[in-house]
Amino acid sequence: MRPHDPNGTPVPVSGGTAPAGSTPAGGTAVDSTPAVAHRLSVAITRLRSRLRVEAGLHGTGLSISQLAVLGSVVHDGPVTAAWLATTQHVSPQSIAQNLAVLKAAGLVRGHRDPADGRKTLVTAEPSAARLLDTLESSRESFLTRALDALVPAGERADLERTIALLERLAAAELDDTEPKGPKGLVGPEGPDSPKDVASPEGPAE
Repeated sequence: MRPHDPNGTPVPVSGGTAPAGSTPAGGTAVDSTPAVAHRLSVAITRLRSRLRVEAGLHGTGLSISQLAVLGSVVHDGPVTAAWLATTQHVSPQSIAQNLAVLKAAGLVRGHRDPADGRKTLVTAEPSAARLLDTLESSRESFLTRALDALVPAGERADLERTIALLERLAAAELDDTEPKGPKGLVGPEGPDSPKDVASPEGPAE
């Protein structure tokens, strides 16, 4: 119902942001922020899963956590197991288990720290970098083909703006006290969930 003044005369409604869930002049409903957040979360999750399949990640025989640890060793090594546990936000026991699998696969090796013989450093084998490069190349090849097939030239500018928005969200530092997830879980994939920056899928995730 249109508002009226004290004399009963209809008051013109000025333009502005359409209420959540309403339909503006363009004819497209405007979702509320929580609804948009949900759709974005679902879309990102689906794309991440698709990229893992297209990259051949499951064919490596390694878990997401193990590949995340491998990525850290390749990019930051030589490193200690304690450093890996801290940066991956997992327990020392979890890191030890993941490193055991990676060593058995011939992807990493341990050796004494020449500066401190009490410490053991973990170094990546050449095959580790080749594996991660293959996964990245396969993932980018899929995205290139999908973009060429599904995103016409007229929508490329929209895509560029979307990427910029996603990068802004990924770098967001919110000053709030909202809980980061269910108690006892480090990330959305459980206690061994890797940080996105160390994921074989590259920065975010």
